[in-house]
Amino acid sequence: MNGNAPAARPQAGMRRFKFIGCEIIYREACFLAATGPHRVDVEFLLKGLHDVPRQAMLERIQAAIDAVPAEGNYEAILLGYARCNDGVVGLKARNVPLVIPRAHDCITFFFGSRTAYQDYFERHPGTYFLSSGWSERNQFGQAGYSRPAYGMEGVMGKLGLAESYQAMVDKYGKENADFIIESVGGWLKNYSSGLYLEMGVCNEQPLIEQARQDAQEHGWSFDVRGGDWALLRKLFYSVWDEDFVVVQPGHTLVARNDEAVLDAE
Repeated sequence: MNGNAPAARPQAGMRRFKFIGCEIIYREACFLAATGPHRVDVEFLLKGLHDVPRQAMLERIQAAIDAVPAEGNYEAILLGYARCNDGVVGLKARNVPLVIPRAHDCITFFFGSRTAYQDYFERHPGTYFLSSGWSERNQFGQAGYSRPAYGMEGVMGKLGLAESYQAMVDKYGKENADFIIESVGGWLKNYSSGLYLEMGVCNEQPLIEQARQDAQEHGWSFDVRGGDWALLRKLFYSVWDEDFVVVQPGHTLVARNDEAVLDAE
């Protein structure tokens, strides 16, 4: 285990929670569930929900929440999502509370706080962020293209680009397929640097070297920074302070246009 990962703590005052989150934080969530002070049953949804229409994202997460069995006797459902293009706005707590970090997007999880992420973002505009989850589950493949997890429901699907590169070659010919891929990859021009956030939950050196190589190919600068477990640790250890919204049964998660980001009503 690398030095960045938090040490396991004694099993005192064990409580029981259900975790539902994006697979981008798969390794971190599994580690905290395995070593933390409470029993946490984990469930993951495929990455890319933020690319589907907002209502579709909301419905998928709500369905996962509603499917949690009452006989599980969970005290709360922990959500491994941020505001994510407002796809969580409108989630309803049924029989048990929902707990979600106050964050605009999941990169906040790896910085440990909204303040740390915002500070870095303002000082380093044009940065493309990576972690083990983003690297393992969001591989770009040829010329920056990866098949979207939610197919025709996502942005790529709406553009008719939910097929694999080879499928496009077969359908349109290589020259046309390459042109499509180049056009799709145009969003990369918005970035000038790459930052890998190393959480230390596994051997990340191969992922870091691949990220470094990708940055070099794009003409970006590249850096590695140790991630901060503070926010995720508090979520799993039930230290739900001002960095979290606790949505009580019968209440709904709402957006806030201030530093609070999210709230319940």
